[in-house]
Amino acid sequence: MSGRILIAEDEQRIASFVEKGLRANGFSTSVVADGDTALSWAVTGDFDLVVLDLGLPGRDGFAVLRAMRETKVTTPVIILTARDSVHDTVAGLEGGADDYMTKPFRFEELLARVRLRLRPTDRAPEVTVLRAGDLSLDLRTRRAQLPGAVTVDLTAREFALLELFLRHPSQVLTREQMLSHVWGYDFDPGSNVVDVYVRALRRKIGNDRITTVRGMGYRLGP
Repeated sequence: MSGRILIAEDEQRIASFVEKGLRANGFSTSVVADGDTALSWAVTGDFDLVVLDLGLPGRDGFAVLRAMRETKVTTPVIILTARDSVHDTVAGLEGGADDYMTKPFRFEELLARVRLRLRPTDRAPEVTVLRAGDLSLDLRTRRAQLPGAVTVDLTAREFALLELFLRHPSQVLTREQMLSHVWGYDFDPGSNVVDVYVRALRRKIGNDRITTVRGMGYRLGP
């Protein structure tokens, strides 16, 4: 899937995190850091989706969204915000937003929502089961299956990590990549949490399925 995405976010660290992740998944991105620029770009019709922060300087995200809808711009909008009150959520959705995420967030969750909003209505159903050899992961039930119809229950983090491996089979994933995708932009690069979760996954799906690549990271497969 490809698409043109406008990222309106004034926190440079978050904007870079979102942009790098979307580009790595085949999307074309543009980044703006204030509300007036966001609105002027959004109304051009050049974008398939807008990722919109509410706390923009100048014209805030609510005002940008309202102006877009008043001028009949129907581009899907996913709101990103540190505000997590029910009032703000309702106001954003009633103002014309298509989805809503609060910070901090996992990139994989944002990516899933982006893909959902960009899916054409006449498109074949999206793949719901990922496979690598005799290992499969059902994205709906969030369960893995091993040979002999053995079903494995996973925690939310284990599921996100295994999904990442299965979307990049035989590819070496660095600890930083895994931290960024599974734990979000607020991760501690010095943490050993990735190693802890890889060990937990190995106990559940088999030690030989995830290979340690010394000095680099981990890989699903030999």
